[in-house]
Amino acid sequence: MKPEVTSEQLVISSSPHAHDGSSVDRIMWDVVMALSPALLASIFFFGLEALRLVGVCVATCLLTEWGCRKLMKRPDTLSDWSAVVTGILLAFNLPPGLPTWMAVAGSVFAIAIAKQAFGGLGYNPFNPALAARAFMLISFTGAMTTWSKSTWPALLTDSWVEAMTAASRDAMTTATPLGLIKEAVKGGEGLPTFTPELLQNFFFGNMNGCIGETSALALLLGAAYLLYRKVITWHIPVAYILTVFVYAAVLRQFWPETSITPLAHVLSGGLFLGALFMATDMSTSPVTKRGMLIFGLGCGVLTMLIRTSKTGAYPEGVSFAILIMNAFTPLINRVTRNTVFGTRKK
Repeated sequence: MKPEVTSEQLVISSSPHAHDGSSVDRIMWDVVMALSPALLASIFFFGLEALRLVGVCVATCLLTEWGCRKLMKRPDTLSDWSAVVTGILLAFNLPPGLPTWMAVAGSVFAIAIAKQAFGGLGYNPFNPALAARAFMLISFTGAMTTWSKSTWPALLTDSWVEAMTAASRDAMTTATPLGLIKEAVKGGEGLPTFTPELLQNFFFGNMNGCIGETSALALLLGAAYLLYRKVITWHIPVAYILTVFVYAAVLRQFWPETSITPLAHVLSGGLFLGALFMATDMSTSPVTKRGMLIFGLGCGVLTMLIRTSKTGAYPEGVSFAILIMNAFTPLINRVTRNTVFGTRKK
């Protein structure tokens, strides 16, 4: 017969023994709120195309999540907002003119393959949105690297514009800053001067790129909200961005003819989106503070290795850098785990 448990008796359970009131749905809702400034910026710079991609990705992710949970005969998880977050982040990693059916295919891959196939939220080893973007880059390379027209190339120095060939000048309306730099270095062209006016445009979001990655200001506002709500910590973003800055500064010091300024590297591409919202994913990043610093350092080094490789065809390295470090997360957790109180580290 099972003994009766009275209120005076202690209930023994495994750690952790303290709870701060957080829940999955609250955390995911905070992330949605933090992504709102970047969403508004994407609509401002890219118009209804941005709204179309976000709507399609979110709707497809929700439908796929519901279908997968039904097929696996597991409890419904639509109310935890994680599928919404995945949909927004995936849309933020897409060019504005991407066809709708490709966005649907990427969203299905993100939820069905990169998330639910591993067991759902918390069991996926790789960030679902980034895994889907990698899948789409391989499957739809042309569409994933075609960019809309923008006014930022007009701010480049006249000497650099004149040095470009006619074909290159025509391509300036459909290339990202990092893409132009990559082609210039590979072709032996001189690099443009990144004036304060040009960098200011990059900071606010006036440049070609994926719809959610261009405005550093909007992404920083969202990250500040997450830090205030204690959803993320500073360790991964600071380690990531600082590593890219220092790496770029060293290259600029020793090879100035083929290297852009550190600030230009930081403000170009998807660094802020990756460092603030993708690398900090709880399921795929280390849990210890030392591990987070190592994770951010590794992401920064890999990003710069991909960006600055003269033989590589891909000008951006954020997505692949984070995915590679996701694979090392269990090892980093193992190496940096804290010593249990009352025991010695072996």
